[in-house]
Amino acid sequence: MINRRQLMTMSAAMLAPSLMTSAGAQTWPARPVRLIVPYAAGGPTDAVGRLVGDALSKIWGQQLVVENKGGAGTNIGAELVARSDADGYTILMGSAALAVNRNLYKSLNYDAVVDFAPVSRLCNFAFFLFVPASLPVKTVKEFIAYAKANKGKIAYASPGPGSPPHLGGELFKSMTGIEMTHVPYRGAAPAFNDLIAGRIDFFFTSGASLEHAKGGKVRVIAFGGATRSTAAPEIPTVAEAGVPGYELSSWYALFVPAQTPRAIVDKINADTLNALAEPGTRARLEQLGYDVGGSTPQELATLLKSEIDKWGPLIKAANIKPE
Repeated sequence: MINRRQLMTMSAAMLAPSLMTSAGAQTWPARPVRLIVPYAAGGPTDAVGRLVGDALSKIWGQQLVVENKGGAGTNIGAELVARSDADGYTILMGSAALAVNRNLYKSLNYDAVVDFAPVSRLCNFAFFLFVPASLPVKTVKEFIAYAKANKGKIAYASPGPGSPPHLGGELFKSMTGIEMTHVPYRGAAPAFNDLIAGRIDFFFTSGASLEHAKGGKVRVIAFGGATRSTAAPEIPTVAEAGVPGYELSSWYALFVPAQTPRAIVDKINADTLNALAEPGTRARLEQLGYDVGGSTPQELATLLKSEIDKWGPLIKAANIKPE
């Protein structure tokens, strides 16, 4: 028979892990935190990560250090986080690529659903269609006509095989009947450099690149959203401009290794929501064309699973494979 002293000892032992976890969350972060951006520096994902990271650094009183780990369609960065210590000090800047890659690659060294704990969505966004300033087109219809007249000579960029801009390019091809060659890069920044130089002819990327268009380095001819962007309302949607039914959108979100204590996940979630609500951060993201909005961890988990179901059939139907 268990006496009172034994019962108290057992109860204390059962409570100890939760108390330790709670105490750990109260003192976390006690040192700098890494944000792994799975693309090259200088691109839209990097820009959003640094904006949100600056706001979180102020909240935590600890620096959030952005580390760019591009390559393999974001798989290098994702695997790094999946295999990191589950202590909250390594965070993944995730996107729809997590859902796409689960369908695209036959073998991965991580599982997007099993190996990550969702934290919070950061924003939704659609992609703008950019062309070089040197290309003699100003509208989607003119681009389609130009591509058909230059059959086999048109190249389009993406920040990696299976990325939303890659899938968006394939969707554009199938809906317009034009031919384009896919040129994958390690991120949006090196792709954009080649776009400016005229080495590629077509690139879907986010509103973070709109300033280049204002400077005359490139031309933006359409927006991939269902409705026009508040960041550039003068730009027609791809559907309006000549490809009815076309839409291309994505999202950014934060993930940590799966076994990260729930109390730390909840703290990062709450602090992320506060960072997104900070007026300067929110205004800058909206200026760049992002629809800012956090989420609960469960809402992000649901989004990830729905995206996996969404992209799978498209990848299979288009016979898209890693390059």
